[in-house]
Amino acid sequence: MAFLPYALARPFLFGLDAETAHDVTMGSLARTQGTLLELAYRCTRVDDPIELAGLKFANRVGLAAGLDKNALCIDALASMGFGFVEVGTVTPKPQAGNPKPRMFRLPEANALINRLGFNNDGLDAFVANVKKSKIRQIKNPLILGLNIGKNAATPLENAVDDYLICLDGVYPHADYVTVNISSPNTKNLRALQSDEALDALLSAVAKRRDQLVKQHSKRVPIFVKIAPDLNESQIDVIAATLKRHDMDGVVATNTTLSRDAVQGQRHAEEAGGLSGSPVLVASNRVISQLRSALGKSFPIMGVGGVMGAADAVSKIKAGADVVQIYTGLIYRGPGLVTDVARGLKKMKNSC
Repeated sequence: MAFLPYALARPFLFGLDAETAHDVTMGSLARTQGTLLELAYRCTRVDDPIELAGLKFANRVGLAAGLDKNALCIDALASMGFGFVEVGTVTPKPQAGNPKPRMFRLPEANALINRLGFNNDGLDAFVANVKKSKIRQIKNPLILGLNIGKNAATPLENAVDDYLICLDGVYPHADYVTVNISSPNTKNLRALQSDEALDALLSAVAKRRDQLVKQHSKRVPIFVKIAPDLNESQIDVIAATLKRHDMDGVVATNTTLSRDAVQGQRHAEEAGGLSGSPVLVASNRVISQLRSALGKSFPIMGVGGVMGAADAVSKIKAGADVVQIYTGLIYRGPGLVTDVARGLKKMKNSC
């Protein structure tokens, strides 16, 4: 259990606008990781191992990409008890993202809306930060996922080039790589989920992966992150394309454009992706349909709306193998990681 209860820090953080609170938090984590001050948020990691895509996860609770875009806080996040951590999304070149304000809380719904737009310091800085992480240098290190995307200024017809540049850069340092084609905050990015565009992208990624396997003498699993705003036929097409190009797994899902669950609430009409509790049902629907289309053994990471152990259990029952959290961490703090991990372990032991 963390030395400093999150209930004491939350009123201060929620007194700031959402992005300022995020920046303050990440700056504090970066400065305190590896010091005695890390005790303020360190939690004992629940031992509930699972093997997925050839990787051994310490437990089934991971951090979703988007919180630590520049890989500055890997060690701090690892200390919170996660079984795995995913950082990014990184793009080849640095970019500022969309104009501020671009992040909004919806406390009544335990939700966030963001339109950050892959703001990050670029691939070179990202890789340098990953290499600095001490947790990566110990025996049996934390499983680390590196999430890649395209620059906003890159035309969609050249998107493949950006993904391949990022794949080349992160491949030697990742336990797995996630190809993010589902953020709603980069213009036309979700068009890459369509049949022909996805086929072309994953064909190029698979070909480059084969080259990287030979170059680095290791096969790094590649996951693809998709949106919750997909119908059944779109999900079937994506599932078939994932299998055709021998992808190693899928992350389901990103944020949603739907506002059905938050109508009338303050900030509900802001543009961007909605995350948190309102995404749970849509995300679980996609997971369930993916499981049916992909079969029993295809790895699925479930993300979207995990605010407690019961939500995580619902994702596993829908068909996910492991879960990721982000917005829940904002509302519940580091203790959520332990609660969810214990809940999933209890579910497994009771089966």
